[in-house]
Amino acid sequence: MTEATENEQLSYEQARAELASVVERLEAGGTSLEESLALWERGEQLAGVCQRWLDGARARIDAARQRPPD
Repeated sequence: MTEATENEQLSYEQARAELASVVERLEAGGTSLEESLALWERGEQLAGVCQRWLDGARARIDAARQRPPD
């Protein structure tokens, strides 16, 4: 399974939790430049996953609000 496929299978909560962990590790410091860059890149991927979930939720809410009442 590719990394992109794995990212697509993450729930919002899983991606957010992993992103929080990445941020904690970056803020704690003590990592090499190479590891910091890898963490940053992973964080960017996870932020994208979270944003896609939020965009999808917003679209569903907007669609529901535009439907005529039953």
